[in-house]
Amino acid sequence: MNKLIYLDHAAATPLDTAIKLAMEPYLSDNYANPSSLYAAARLTKKALEGARESIAGTIGAKTSEIVFTSGATESVNMALLGVVRSHPGSSLVTQVLEHDAVLGCRDQLVAEGYHVETVGVSPTGLINIRDIIDAISDSTVLVSVMLVNNEIGIINPIGEIAKQIKLIRQDRLARGVDMPLYLHTDASQATNYVDLSVSRLGVDLMSLNGSKIYGPRSSGILYIKYQTKISPIIFGGGQERGRRSGTEDVAAAVGLGMAIKKSQDLKHEESRRLTILRDNFIAQILKTIPGSSLNGDKKNRVANNINLSFDRVDGETLILYLDKIGVNAATGSACSTNDQAPSHVLLGIGLSESAARSSLRLTLGRSTTQEDLDFLAEKLPAIISRLRELY
Repeated sequence: MNKLIYLDHAAATPLDTAIKLAMEPYLSDNYANPSSLYAAARLTKKALEGARESIAGTIGAKTSEIVFTSGATESVNMALLGVVRSHPGSSLVTQVLEHDAVLGCRDQLVAEGYHVETVGVSPTGLINIRDIIDAISDSTVLVSVMLVNNEIGIINPIGEIAKQIKLIRQDRLARGVDMPLYLHTDASQATNYVDLSVSRLGVDLMSLNGSKIYGPRSSGILYIKYQTKISPIIFGGGQERGRRSGTEDVAAAVGLGMAIKKSQDLKHEESRRLTILRDNFIAQILKTIPGSSLNGDKKNRVANNINLSFDRVDGETLILYLDKIGVNAATGSACSTNDQAPSHVLLGIGLSESAARSSLRLTLGRSTTQEDLDFLAEKLPAIISRLRELY
């Protein structure tokens, strides 16, 4: 193959050409601070609010409910720290397979004296909704469950969790319990393939970012439902209605607005196309490579995710061998590449440390073709055989 085969779209995606063109004026000529009063600033303010309107319209929210952030990590931190700290004596419920942004906030809250319940999952990565509900006490102010897992692609039943939370709210009201109960979801890996209607999901807070959806790096939003009590975690000039200080990046906002809309417009078409590629590849590898296994539920997973383990193979070495033949892939979350510990996601579904270290994550995207996967399927058995000889 003379071309690079990029199969790490869960880590980052290329910037869409049309989005880049739309952003360029705000990177050069239209650079005024949108908080200023003169004509040039009013122009950038209009672009910023146009992006906010686009995002709100795409996910079915009000413009006042959209807060621009520097990405999903900040958005998640704002949601978890901002809500829990706003309610003294409150607690958090989450689950073991969350992204490190959530788990890091969990650990910080525990260090501050808050109580946190972390719920386990099945060996296929699926959440038992009953386990989530049973973990909720009268002090629980926030439940945070990701919509799509970034490593094994599991789609969580956020809508069903939301229905159960609604019943708990009604029960609290009847019993005179004052603590509110909110639902947050990290939807960073969902935008390309899953419906993001906040009303259908039933969420109070939702984190999104641009770098996974062919939008700009360091761009994101936190959707905050009207009347959700939340404190800022960044202080300064009071931008974003006082919820997130700092001069807004208008170019990033414009690009993010376009990226979210385009991803949602293409979600059904891309899901159908990639599901076929994904399922055929998985079947071929499991058939041709002994000692291979699929991590995560086979059916209830996002269309672009393939996560495999190979007996007696070191995952990091496998990535380097694939790189030599022009295939970019990953062992797990790119955010944890410098961490020598095995993937907490794979350990969380019950894999041994050796099995977790033998994983290969392939995440497909708009550029992925049948030819790409055919090439990898042809080369992978020999590479695995070679690595087992070296094991």
